[in-house]
Amino acid sequence: MKQRTRSREVALQYLYQIDITSSHTEQTVNDFFAHFVDNDDLVPYARELINGVCEHLLQIDSLIEKASANWKVSRMSTTDRNILRIAAYEMAYREDIPYKVAINEAIEIAKRFGSTKFPSFANGVLDKVWSEITSQELA
Repeated sequence: MKQRTRSREVALQYLYQIDITSSHTEQTVNDFFAHFVDNDDLVPYARELINGVCEHLLQIDSLIEKASANWKVSRMSTTDRNILRIAAYEMAYREDIPYKVAINEAIEIAKRFGSTKFPSFANGVLDKVWSEITSQELA
């Protein structure tokens, strides 16, 4: 498995944890990495994803809600919404990640960790998120 893919999975697990516990500090991130990550090479990108999603959470959730008709982010499963958040962060804030890579990675992670129908839902939502991001850039 590719290193960035694995880093995304680590970030997903931590974002799941803070969704449940509502506790995110530098210490909780460091403790999480110390206890659950056995490959230090995964930490830098996982940390970047975690910090990026947390820093831009309101904007990311707004993009996802605009793109997912009749679905509020709060109604989505914890795993599903965090998969979308990671991909939306990469598309909106990481110029070095092609949007197709962000979407494909999210779909692959969704197949492993998400609910049964989630991969096709994620594909549609993330495609609309990308359309929203590109339309904002043109405005």
